[in-house]
Amino acid sequence: MPPIPQGPFKMPQYRDFVPDKIRPWIYLFIAFIFQLSGVFYLGAASHIVGSTSLMREDVMMVGFCNVVGVNMPFPLLFRFKFRFTNRQLLLNAATIVLLCDIGALFTTSMPVLCVLAYLGGFFKLCGTFECMGNVQLWMTPKRDFRVFFPLLYIIVVGDISLSGWMAQVLTYYCGSWQAMNWVMALLLIIVLLLVFCLTKNFRAMKPLPLVSVDWLGCVLWSLMLLEVIWLFNYGEYYNWWDAWMWRLVLLVFVLTTFFNLTRMFHIRHPYISPSAFCYKTLAPTLLLYGVAELMNATPKALENVFTGAVMHWGMLTLSVLNVMGIIGTVLGCLFTLLWMKVWHQSYTRLLIIGFAGLLAYQLMMYFYITPELNLQRLYLPTILRTFGYAIYFTALTIYLEELMPFQHFFMGITMSGFARNGMCEAICCGLFSYGMRYHVADNIVRTMPYEPLQSMLVSVKQMFGIVCLFGVAFLLILLLYDVQPVRSTLKKMPYWNFVGKLTRRDVLRRRAKKI
Repeated sequence: MPPIPQGPFKMPQYRDFVPDKIRPWIYLFIAFIFQLSGVFYLGAASHIVGSTSLMREDVMMVGFCNVVGVNMPFPLLFRFKFRFTNRQLLLNAATIVLLCDIGALFTTSMPVLCVLAYLGGFFKLCGTFECMGNVQLWMTPKRDFRVFFPLLYIIVVGDISLSGWMAQVLTYYCGSWQAMNWVMALLLIIVLLLVFCLTKNFRAMKPLPLVSVDWLGCVLWSLMLLEVIWLFNYGEYYNWWDAWMWRLVLLVFVLTTFFNLTRMFHIRHPYISPSAFCYKTLAPTLLLYGVAELMNATPKALENVFTGAVMHWGMLTLSVLNVMGIIGTVLGCLFTLLWMKVWHQSYTRLLIIGFAGLLAYQLMMYFYITPELNLQRLYLPTILRTFGYAIYFTALTIYLEELMPFQHFFMGITMSGFARNGMCEAICCGLFSYGMRYHVADNIVRTMPYEPLQSMLVSVKQMFGIVCLFGVAFLLILLLYDVQPVRSTLKKMPYWNFVGKLTRRDVLRRRAKKI
């Protein structure tokens, strides 16, 4: 089979009656629906707390489980792709995500909800990858990631704001947070019907068995992330070290980490290879992800306190900010595409522009926080924040692909997800919550002429000021840091049939060693 199909772009997994021109668009629609899905939609978090026996921390924990589930499948994606057909993968992924969405409506058990959220996120990513992998050559025939990732992240990052907006609007007009789950269930049923009616089982090569897969490693890495998230998500509720439960989870985290890292060095096929951690600029890249998550955590930890507890703005009023977030995300992804593909400028300058957008949000919020603030003044800061975050998210992923060879690239995405998907956000939100509690109490005990509400407003302003100082200092460091500029000829991504041959050869070699 030639690496690039001869003639026009074809998708042989479709049935013959489906017109060629609409085939890629169907997959884009399916990927769009997958990325919208989630067990709990945090845009309606206040209504979920109010209508169930769950606390705010419980709802956030379920959301974090979904995010961790999204992060973990990357090392397994090609094994799934070469074991199952496209039709099987999409039908199974859509069915499991659908069951998880519906199952969340009929239970308030935290262990069950966390498992449902994790599985929903895991298979949501599997379905998205299968869709986008099939349209990659349609989007960029040369597999140029400077084109592919910006367009991909319009869907991935944009859907984060879109799902929040949909949850808020549907909850307001339908009077129930469950409306979003039912709408997503209907959309997933449409996905199932599309896949069932329009596709067929097609294989480009013989299926590879799922042998030599480190399933236990996947579980251990997931538990490590979830334990860190639990510690910082529930830290304020349990008063940190003072609670035996918090200390117990910390001990379990230490043991899990020790066992996981020790095991990683002593098995043939670890879930994440130790050599994947050895690239010289990987640590700075992960640090950049962590700083971006710190700057992007202030809307949940600080802005929500201001708009909710101080300004008392309602759900429908705040939903427009998610629309501004979608605009900023699209602009950021398209700007990255222009910067790297058309203008051929350096990574460092692009990251500086992205970080400047994140910092501009913090500075504007610091000066905007007053009791007389109107909602329209938050439009521009929200657009700037999501613009900068989209640039960071996209540019660092492209740089990661350039940094790591193909056999470690998807492990690298999982490692970047340790900082990007949930853990850093939970740590930052936990620290911001502790800082808010400290400053509110400090302002009151200093006998300043503040009522509790005024003290909260001043505390939010103080916390934004601290983040601004940190952001300015980091921007100065970033201005002095140099990253190799984008070359005119980037490293090429191998074609799927070549990857399949390498995977088959590796599986046969491992099986021969066992014999």
